[in-house]
Amino acid sequence: MKLDTLIAECTSYDFKLMLEEKKPKSWLKSVSAFANGLGGSLFFGIDNDGNIKGIEEVQRICETISSKIRDYMDPLPDVEIIPHKIGNLDVLQAKVNAGHYCPYYYVGDGQRVAFVRVGDESLPATAEQMARLVLKGTNKTFDSLHTDYKVEDYSFIILANTFIKRTNQKWEEKFLLSFGLVTSTGNLTNAGALFSDDNPICQSRLYCTRWAGVEKGDAINDAEFTGNILMLLREAMNFVKSNTKRGWEKLPNGRKNKLEYAERAVLETMVNHFIHRDYTVMGGEVHLDIYDDRLTVISPGGMYNGLLIQDLDIADVSSERRNPILANVMAQLDYMEKRGSGLTRICNETKALDGYRDELKPVFKSTPTQFQTIIYAAADTKNVGDHDGDVSETKLTERQQKTLNLIKESPTITGKQMSKILSVSQRTIERDLSTLQKIGILRHEGKDNDGVWVIRK
Repeated sequence: MKLDTLIAECTSYDFKLMLEEKKPKSWLKSVSAFANGLGGSLFFGIDNDGNIKGIEEVQRICETISSKIRDYMDPLPDVEIIPHKIGNLDVLQAKVNAGHYCPYYYVGDGQRVAFVRVGDESLPATAEQMARLVLKGTNKTFDSLHTDYKVEDYSFIILANTFIKRTNQKWEEKFLLSFGLVTSTGNLTNAGALFSDDNPICQSRLYCTRWAGVEKGDAINDAEFTGNILMLLREAMNFVKSNTKRGWEKLPNGRKNKLEYAERAVLETMVNHFIHRDYTVMGGEVHLDIYDDRLTVISPGGMYNGLLIQDLDIADVSSERRNPILANVMAQLDYMEKRGSGLTRICNETKALDGYRDELKPVFKSTPTQFQTIIYAAADTKNVGDHDGDVSETKLTERQQKTLNLIKESPTITGKQMSKILSVSQRTIERDLSTLQKIGILRHEGKDNDGVWVIRK
């Protein structure tokens, strides 16, 4: 490491002009944060602007640093003190390695506080961050934790059917144990609970909204789902298909479809957010927002390694996983790969669309508490809505197609009647009817509840 190339404080290092012996917390909090995270270094003898000023009494300061760490840190972090000579100036580097026995606490002044690194600051860990540090210190992940739920009380029909459909293999009950969804004592792990048909983990939720325009304002359509991860994935894809448009280009012998979004890119995005999200955030959920010009997905939890995705080359992003059991099951179902190539695939699938331009490249953003994916609409869909009686060019959900069939069979049927026949809420039927109207397949005749729905010719 060349010290003269360090230009600013960041996630991995801190500058200290001098060692504050009477206020050890001022620098020991960074030792705690580095040990609780990816590691890092404190440099004594460099000011906040990165100017090398040097320090005196190097040997005494080395001994003081070691003494303060022994007196005020619990457990003791792995710290290496390295002297550097820059010209005729001495600089001390306290290199803190990432710890294996988290949380690492600063203990002093009547306090016992664990710190985490957020950007260029060392801040006290929140309750949720403490929960993650405890898991890290016990070498466990949220999805591997055992629950009190007994396997005989839960079914896995959705998982079994998905496995059969996507792998063309027979489903066997022993997979629950081999996949890590059930313990040897017959209890579900958190991963097992998330994949069960009646998932009891309340924070497994999805909020979907189709906004009018390019900012949040009036909502054209919205939906909320709670439960099994595979069900949430299916509903997310259905919502995107129902609330995005498909354009076309006129050709001499017909027309060529021009999609707004690559289906595989959207699928990869949703899988990433369901699998890599932080499930320790109580009350957390995945948000899917669709605007006129883009689709955004936000989920709880930043990068698992604490870095910021916008500071990285996505081609070099490692495949560290917050929920390895969930990731493994989705890989078994052929929803994702194990090489950490998801973000690259999102970009490549989007790039392959007609109408793509460099400024429409997907954007990935993260903070310590959330991850966001933005996919921009790539097609000119100005002709959408002019169906010319051809509904086949618009992808409908299975339920929407059944709704259309009911209207064809009984033109005077009511929304309430349709909800009973299809075993869904009346609000769901109303939402589907509204969507079918907006994309030009249906029109409403009459006054409100007294009117009827008519399929456009």
